[in-house]
Amino acid sequence: MIPYRVPQVRRVGPARLTAGLDASRRMDLSAHRAMHGTAPKLDARELAELADAVDLRGRGGAAFPFARKLRAVAAHRSESAVLVNAAEGEPASGKDTMLLTRTPHLVIEGALLAAGALGARRIVIAAAEGGMGHASAVAAVEERGAGDRIRVAAIPERFISGEGGALVRAVNGRGGAPPGRKVRASDSGVDGLPTLLSNAETFAQLAVLATLGPEHYADVGTAREPGTVLLTVGGSAVAPAVVEVETGTPLPAVLEACRASPGEGVLVGGYHGAWIHPGAAAVAPVSRQGIEEAGGRLGAGIVLPLDGETCPLGETLRVARYLAAQSSGQCGPCRLGLPDVARTLADLVEGSATALDGLRRRAAGVRGRGACSHPDGTSGFVLSALAAFPDDIQEHLLRGSCGRPVLGVLPVPEREPEPEVRLTVDWTRCQGHGLCAKLAPDLVHLDEHGYPVFARDAVPPQLRRLARRAVEMCPALALRMA
Repeated sequence: MIPYRVPQVRRVGPARLTAGLDASRRMDLSAHRAMHGTAPKLDARELAELADAVDLRGRGGAAFPFARKLRAVAAHRSESAVLVNAAEGEPASGKDTMLLTRTPHLVIEGALLAAGALGARRIVIAAAEGGMGHASAVAAVEERGAGDRIRVAAIPERFISGEGGALVRAVNGRGGAPPGRKVRASDSGVDGLPTLLSNAETFAQLAVLATLGPEHYADVGTAREPGTVLLTVGGSAVAPAVVEVETGTPLPAVLEACRASPGEGVLVGGYHGAWIHPGAAAVAPVSRQGIEEAGGRLGAGIVLPLDGETCPLGETLRVARYLAAQSSGQCGPCRLGLPDVARTLADLVEGSATALDGLRRRAAGVRGRGACSHPDGTSGFVLSALAAFPDDIQEHLLRGSCGRPVLGVLPVPEREPEPEVRLTVDWTRCQGHGLCAKLAPDLVHLDEHGYPVFARDAVPPQLRRLARRAVEMCPALALRMA
């Protein structure tokens, strides 16, 4: 479980989303209206044109144009819904928690603006179960007396919880796993309705844009990407915080505000992002274009610098193991490929001469083949480490270590150790039907006589569902899990 806390807030440039937070720990409804006013009522065409005027993009990671989503939902000309994604399953991110905890009415204002434009009668705010953001959102809905229209849904705290399909399934009470096939929320989302799904920061930006107007909104930032962006700065930063930054600000200025430097490298975009070499990070501006030109991806605005005290490959391995364990187990690239990537990376960290080429093959092998973006994002993260830390790789290959400990700088949720699970056979019952090998080929194969032989000492977590099915289907009731 990740310990919940209200993130510190800093600014580099003017305050837009964070306006008033220096004087108030949490903006209630009256404080919100005094600071931000009330957004005007707009129809779908007007709101889409407003978003187009500043090229407003989603702030959850994919940077999809907001106006295109809005028009896709409006095109159905039927009852629709609005879904605010504040699940924030990414352990390194804190911006959505900050928004819901400290200025929840800004997010709600944007959602109401979109719902009014679409004529949507249902709004769902999806927030991490048991978190402070969830509790604050519930209180904000009560302050507005809007409980008949706005529902705050508690979402399980998992890395993939924020994936669009997984979020829709969780909100609809069908578990928080990706659906396995692409279903656009704009076609079928909350309760099967066409749904406008976007990130919490996106709705907050929409509210600011509507109250300021496009010209004033574009007073700050770059011409191509006007406005501000929220960054979650952590890693080796001495003063980690959620930082509001006008686009175009040099990345080193953001790091300096949090008492950090590019150090050994900077992970930008979170655990589905990429490592940026310190030389590139030292000159990169904060914008989608600027970070891409530096070799990264802005994504959800996560910035994690590493100092020289911790082993960067060891830190990458910790995250790779976490990401492999976060698989929903629905497809081979996640269920089998990601654990293989993590194991091969561990071999590289220990100095195996063959691991480097093997890691490249395994990471490339899972790309483009998953039921969701999790394999692609994870493999990209690992491959970017190979490009960002070539000297460290050589040290590990030559000496088996770079000489630095792994300090756990990158945040990974602590997990209770799970007991090992093993498959066993009651040989007095086994009749050699061979069904277990067909149901769980990654765990069981048959010897020359047709009897089961186990391919692994213990059953990995991602294969336990297969193991249970094989046990349940054994005709002789001989297969057991212990």
